[in-house]
Amino acid sequence: MVREDRATWKSNYFLKIIQYLDEYPKLFLVGVDNVGSKQMQTIRQSLRGQGEVLMGKNTMIRKAIRGHLENNPDLEKLLPHIKGNIGFVFTKEDLADVRKIIMENKVAAPAKAGVIAPIDVFVPAGNTGLGPEKTSFFQALAIPTKIARGTIEIINDVHLIKKDEKVGASESTLLNMLKISPFSYGLQICQVYESGSVYDPSVLDITNDDILARFRMGIANVASVCLEIGYPTVVSVPHSIINGFKNIAAVAVETDIEFPQVEKLKAFLADPSAFAVAAPAAETTAPAAAEEKKAEPEEEEESDDDMGFGLFD
Repeated sequence: MVREDRATWKSNYFLKIIQYLDEYPKLFLVGVDNVGSKQMQTIRQSLRGQGEVLMGKNTMIRKAIRGHLENNPDLEKLLPHIKGNIGFVFTKEDLADVRKIIMENKVAAPAKAGVIAPIDVFVPAGNTGLGPEKTSFFQALAIPTKIARGTIEIINDVHLIKKDEKVGASESTLLNMLKISPFSYGLQICQVYESGSVYDPSVLDITNDDILARFRMGIANVASVCLEIGYPTVVSVPHSIINGFKNIAAVAVETDIEFPQVEKLKAFLADPSAFAVAAPAAETTAPAAAEEKKAEPEEEEESDDDMGFGLFD
């Protein structure tokens, strides 16, 4: 198979990225550090029918996006985030579902010397299976050990590597000796682009209940500010009406002003006992009725004699 020349390849690449930008309304901007070609192939297969993965040089990606800004100006928001070793995952499906597929495609990896640790690494206490000749190696790393049944046993859990620190050669060798692969690598979602908006992937973790709670809190805050400064809005007018009615009712109670909405309030203030006895009166009727029913004599059951025959007739 004859390989196309570089100019043709670049032209086809520009056409492909523009096609994807027009066809797919959503995409993930992903970091691909420490992701090998075999793992990338597995990720592409997992996303088949759900999305398209596109890699490329940052200069070419920026050039393609800038050339397409006339058709879609919102793409300019992606430009500040195109840095480092990145790629795109284009999709039309639900972002949360596609993200789940991406996050599931991770592979365990050993801690290589010189690599920045993405997580804290601990070596658990217990028997290592290594012979006593390796004791000096553990002593050099200040790891407390003892010899048990002819093998080295680590006495306590050891915090060997801290997150965001560079892995040393000794730490890497020890983990390989213990057959521990502490890291896992895959596509790292950096940003999400959806219908002209770019946002952090953590937004996808917000539930509908969270959105509703924040919406209600926002309405309450807006209403409070509007009431404080006396500026009427849709959310503050109902409160203003209620507060106004309270003020009118208070004036009506202190004066001879009468209107239907305060008649019951004035009656209650004039004679509170009239409202207090209404409920107990209803409750007392039930025991009285029960006593009256209990006082009634029960009718005697008819005997067999009354029916005109005896037991053995």
